[in-house]
Amino acid sequence: MQERSVRLFKNGQNQAVCIPREFVLPGHEAIMREDGERLIIEPVVGRSLLALLDSWDDDLADDEAFPEIEDPPPQAGRHLMGYLLDTNIVSDFL
Repeated sequence: MQERSVRLFKNGQNQAVCIPREFVLPGHEAIMREDGERLIIEPVVGRSLLALLDSWDDDLADDEAFPEIEDPPPQAGRHLMGYLLDTNIVSDFL
């Protein structure tokens, strides 16, 4: 693990630190958290939509789980709006 001494300074009401070149993080955002006496700074990594949705399912309590839905294959020659209206999926929004 690399280590280097850095200077702390004030930037308005905030305390700041210059990150040395060899520790520069990718992107324009970072997440900062405390771990005991340590301050940990990690880059924000973009997540795919599927990974985000998957993490939400883990965060839900058992009684809040997403309900199972019927997902039949589309019928040939049938328009999507007709299907949605027939199954009452969009009737609450109209």
